Amino acid sequence: MSGRLLFHCQHSLGLGHLVRSLALARSLVERFEVVLLAGGELPDHVDVPENVEVVRLPALALDGRRLVSRDDRFGVGAALGERAAVVRQAFRRLQPDVVVVELFPFGRKKLAGELVPMLREAAASGALVASSLRDILVRGRADQARHDERAAGLANELFGAVLVHADPRLVRLAETFRPRTRLHVPVHYTGFVVPPAEPPAPGARSGPLVVSAGGGRFGAPLLRAAAVAQPAIRARTGLPIRLVAGPFLRDADWLHLSREVRGRDGLELLRSVPDLGAELASARASLSQCGYNTALEVIRSRVPALVAPFAAPGEDEQTRRASLLQRLGTVRVLSGDDLSPVALAEAVDRALREPPRRVELDLGGAQRTTEILDRLVAMRARGAA
Repeated sequence: MSGRLLFHCQHSLGLGHLVRSLALARSLVERFEVVLLAGGELPDHVDVPENVEVVRLPALALDGRRLVSRDDRFGVGAALGERAAVVRQAFRRLQPDVVVVELFPFGRKKLAGELVPMLREAAASGALVASSLRDILVRGRADQARHDERAAGLANELFGAVLVHADPRLVRLAETFRPRTRLHVPVHYTGFVVPPAEPPAPGARSGPLVVSAGGGRFGAPLLRAAAVAQPAIRARTGLPIRLVAGPFLRDADWLHLSREVRGRDGLELLRSVPDLGAELASARASLSQCGYNTALEVIRSRVPALVAPFAAPGEDEQTRRASLLQRLGTVRVLSGDDLSPVALAEAVDRALREPPRRVELDLGGAQRTTEILDRLVAMRARGAA
């Protein structure tokens, strides 16, 4: 064992941050004793790695730009106070050699009250403090320049490493992070992080068109469009459709979709699946948004894929990712106009006739993250000896 590691993860809109953090934790336990601070809702089907201790913070989420409590015991203010106390207690109990914080200070500004005091204590104790970043940061904020400058200042003050979970041949941090102040903390590209899976079997594609929307919080329009287009898609391609709603789809949208699919041959609705990658490995085609995890499962499975990226004011991450992947030839990007029944049926048919290009991206980010942190901890130990 290389030491003790405290990992703070807050998923606010969907499941992407949590899925990536769990994949990292599954690898990190090979070298570290891992305690995961989980700050969002934990759906029942989430598979927590063995030997990882999960400390659940009072759950918070984002509603637009506003924090909301998902814990009936607390309002937002009380939840923030309780969370800060739990974070501090977990740090002092574990006395970690490494503290990994997902996204902060490049995001999660609203959680500074629970994170900055703990990070200052960690830095003073000699622990390695690292930021865990996805491939693309949001660049739609009204105060973007001020946000980037603040993040650079905190990173330079408190952090010893920035871990970017991407292949730099596809995207680099500087493309979506542009402060005036130079970032002095070392940036390490780990490769993309994906959960472990068997490679897809050649010639095994006999499944349906799988329509998925990540956690589902913003997936209702895409799922409804696919359900409405199902007769046209089946008439043109013969494909059945499996809708994977996601655990965070609103109950009202779930009931609406349940009524829509009832009694319809070739149209199936599931709340969630244990392994989206396994679904895509046998699917004839995929229609999805373009979150980090779904996009990587699409690439790994080599399924013919259509993406309709989630976009909202201040949220351009999925649109940027979709554009990059379309340039590689791994997905086709759909606009709102492409979700009409006739257009969607035509897009699915074209995807089936023109398979995606094979691309070689680095998907070994979980193991490489473990190796990087292990090496940095050893270097610190040698320096202190």
